[in-house]
Amino acid sequence: MGCSSKLAECLPCGYGYVVLTVVGSVFVNVWHAHNVMRARKKFGVEYPLLYGPEDKKEFNCIQRAHQNYLELWPEFLTLLLLGGVQNPKVATGAGVVYLVSRIVYAKGYSTGDPDKRKYGSFGMVGMLVLLGNTVCLAFHLLKWNPLKAIKS
Repeated sequence: MGCSSKLAECLPCGYGYVVLTVVGSVFVNVWHAHNVMRARKKFGVEYPLLYGPEDKKEFNCIQRAHQNYLELWPEFLTLLLLGGVQNPKVATGAGVVYLVSRIVYAKGYSTGDPDKRKYGSFGMVGMLVLLGNTVCLAFHLLKWNPLKAIKS
């Protein structure tokens, strides 16, 4: 028994992988939130404080990793969902790279040493691929071929 809809008929084959990557991003967010909740208990940082005092550096690093994820999440989802229309497999691969990098970023940052967050910086490669994929979609929709324009 299959699921059929007009939207599904319009989307490229493999777009379901993009949707599953979106779901994966929700799980990464939940993981971040869980880390912050555990850290609040461990370090005694009560709500509504977003950050703790300076002597709670490890908590602040854990909280900051989550905040950074939230700051970039809308951009990530936009590029993933739009770029996925152009090439779902490329978007999915880039999205997975980005999500893995966010976990590595958080693990490093959560040590209390902010420099260790840089281990997750490889995710920007995934973000750049998503950006390129989305730009390709725009060119495709506009029926504009920049290579053809250069040759003319």
